[in-house]
Amino acid sequence: MKSNIVSLVNADERQLRIDLAAALRLAARADWHEGVANHFSAAVSPDGRKFLVNPRWKHFSLAKASELLLVDADDPKTMKRPDAPDPSAWSIHSAIHRNLPHARVALHLHPPYATTLACLKDPTIHPIDQVTARFFRRIVYDLRFGGIATGEAEGERIAATIGNHRQVMMGNHGVTTLAPTVAEAFDAMYHLERAARQLVLAYSTGQPLSIMNDDLAEETACEWETYKGAEFSHFAEMKRILDREDPSYAD
Repeated sequence: MKSNIVSLVNADERQLRIDLAAALRLAARADWHEGVANHFSAAVSPDGRKFLVNPRWKHFSLAKASELLLVDADDPKTMKRPDAPDPSAWSIHSAIHRNLPHARVALHLHPPYATTLACLKDPTIHPIDQVTARFFRRIVYDLRFGGIATGEAEGERIAATIGNHRQVMMGNHGVTTLAPTVAEAFDAMYHLERAARQLVLAYSTGQPLSIMNDDLAEETACEWETYKGAEFSHFAEMKRILDREDPSYAD
């Protein structure tokens, strides 16, 4: 019985590795990454404190499942390892996985349109179409940027600000999506960047925004739940594209 349990755990971690590596590759293809910075993580233990994270300063486009680091949010010696993760990855993701049990997966990026919004004095994603409305009252805004998050205090502050939310707009910084699965976190990031693009383009016309009233925006946001299955299909389809063009992410 014990060997069967171990095999199941290993199989679950293996699939998480494949999915997280796929998300990293897809982020690079979409030009959401920034150089060799930014970081993704996925919890592997029941309490969420042991998690996978991408290796320090490795390009997203070359991510492989087998090369993801397995770390423990409670291990203070992590940054002394020869293969220690990026300092900001450790600061942000260790705090998230220590404090936010609902955040099994966390994707942190500086994609161009969402980061553009994050640089505005008012980075609110106003509901001007059905994609922007997806985030109505469903995203938290962190406007207390404390510099590059290389210290424990900034990571803890970010985690506390996120709370129970699944998306956070990080003022003067970028964005993070959190979810139970890689598929859901990836789909949220995709639509968050699309929503930001739509709003930035609308702002660029110089015309007033046509903002939905609160009732319509809430109704539209709720309707996204009807399409919950599409989040998983979206990610599965994107992995099919990777499998056809370059399946090495799963190595």
